[in-house]
Amino acid sequence: MAEQHTDNRPDAGAAVGTAEPPTADVAERMSALSYRIGLELAELGPQGWWRLTASFAMTVTAEAAVVMFTDEQGRAVRVFPAEDVLALVREHRHLSAQRDDQAWWRYLLDLTGDGQMEIDYDYGAEPFPPGQLFAPAAYRSDLEIYPRASLPVWLAAYVGHGDRQLRTPRQAAEQELRDRVRGREPVRSEPDQEFPPYPLIARRWAVLAAAFVAVGSPLGPRIAPGVCVFEGTQRSGSTLVRLPGERAVLSGGVWDAPRLRETYQDGAAMPELYRGAPSWVAEPTLNSRCADGLLSFCYWWDGGAWYRGDSPTSAELAPAVPGIWTTDTVAGVIADLVGATGDRLAAVTALVTAAEAGAVTSAALTELFGDDGSFDIDGAFFELTVAGATGRDTTR
Repeated sequence: MAEQHTDNRPDAGAAVGTAEPPTADVAERMSALSYRIGLELAELGPQGWWRLTASFAMTVTAEAAVVMFTDEQGRAVRVFPAEDVLALVREHRHLSAQRDDQAWWRYLLDLTGDGQMEIDYDYGAEPFPPGQLFAPAAYRSDLEIYPRASLPVWLAAYVGHGDRQLRTPRQAAEQELRDRVRGREPVRSEPDQEFPPYPLIARRWAVLAAAFVAVGSPLGPRIAPGVCVFEGTQRSGSTLVRLPGERAVLSGGVWDAPRLRETYQDGAAMPELYRGAPSWVAEPTLNSRCADGLLSFCYWWDGGAWYRGDSPTSAELAPAVPGIWTTDTVAGVIADLVGATGDRLAAVTALVTAAEAGAVTSAALTELFGDDGSFDIDGAFFELTVAGATGRDTTR
């Protein structure tokens, strides 16, 4: 949860230099410190700067700061704050622990040349950006000085997962043997009640990826040799890995899965996602979230059926997988993406049907997207080709 403090007075910058820092109230002292921090940073700016943005990440053992000035043409210069500024920020953080019963981990300041200042305090509701995420030990040390009643799921997993979701090939082989001896069986999914069959999922995934690539979206599903990838806008995501012998592994994580909250916030046992899994369900075939303790589901396709351990049913996993459930679901996503109406809806359905049959041609893509160069037809066709969803007519 974040808080904001904004001062939109035209003379806010001047107020920083002239106000006497109040001492009676912690919140007022924090505000006064922010004015002083803004003034100290402003003095580091080059002539003609228009906007100052600064972010400070701190624990009791680690610190990082990024201070940038930009002018009205968007040209940017980075500067490095002196120790006296860092001391003010540390004091502000200490006061935040008194006021809020938890110290912020990131302090964000935005100041314009005409004195408009905005402050945000980041308490870790979402993962910290690269360069401002420290080693787990830094947060463990910080929690000893500034304890909290609970941590966000991602951070609790980051500092406390203890590699409990890692499954090396050796561990996988040993676990498979133990499960067999103890009679620990996985759950076999009922047909049409969980995920669609593997080959169909892969081709639907591919046609969705093709549509997102065609329109130039940096987000959405993607296909690489042997693997389908999806990262949602809300930090949930998954991978579908193809293996020889008509086998596959579908795994990933829902951003705020109830079982993860129970594990990291309530002390419940870690779900046995790999119960009864074969040895080829191992780290090289698993979604990378297993290394961070944030894997919330794992399914594997073998012998014409999906299996799972303690994973939730597929209905709970929608945020982490693309819309591959039915032909209509896939067609609806693509129609919305490209704004298809009227006759173009038929072209969408034809494209999806061809992909499901592994028979998409370049003509089917051109029928939907046209050939005027507005869409990346070649990129879209590549996604389908890698997934094995194209027919014999592969020429452009």
